[in-house]
Amino acid sequence: MISREISAGIWPDGSRLPTEAELSKKLGVAIGTLRKALALLEERGLLERIQGSGTYVRRKAKTGAIYEFLHLELKHGGGLPTARILSLDLCPNPDFLPRFGDGASDKAWRVRRLRRLDGVPAALEEIWFDGRHAASLAVDDMPESMHLFYREKLSFWVARVEDKVSVAPCPAFAPAGGHFNPGEALGYVERVSWGNSGTVEEFSRNWFDPETVCYAARWV
Repeated sequence: MISREISAGIWPDGSRLPTEAELSKKLGVAIGTLRKALALLEERGLLERIQGSGTYVRRKAKTGAIYEFLHLELKHGGGLPTARILSLDLCPNPDFLPRFGDGASDKAWRVRRLRRLDGVPAALEEIWFDGRHAASLAVDDMPESMHLFYREKLSFWVARVEDKVSVAPCPAFAPAGGHFNPGEALGYVERVSWGNSGTVEEFSRNWFDPETVCYAARWV
């Protein structure tokens, strides 16, 4: 959460973080757990703790965070992201997919998820990646962070992305009786992601609730 908010520019370079008491309350963790997290982020070069003054974002810190490219946040700011997988399927490539990798595979993995921020239903996600990366997958194989999954299990990582933001109707795969209703107008983000080898490796579609969530882009 802290790493994500630094990368999103919520806490800019050189800014002072809230006190440990304030942070522990906000994150819902014990002081001891928080101190371990702060120490880890200091080791990674994100934070600088000054005795008697406080904890500061190290100037020009680069997070390398698993949520580095996540730009949906609650309207009042931030929000701890969690996700629940609704379905995982290996499908024939639909016409709207970009050309993945070397273009040799005619199938792609499709992951549909419900995204929450601080426990609030925030978005429906549909994530596609090339079938060449895995012959078989199970829901239990998938962590909440797709970027971490790509790096650790599929041996590539997302190097750059292109987003297009608009409005679109809620998709039919929205869970019945939930926060989202098929057909209602929602915010919409379509993303193409390139891997470290320079080829397209992921395509995603996100439908978000504009009443509680916004799409944020910052230059810091």
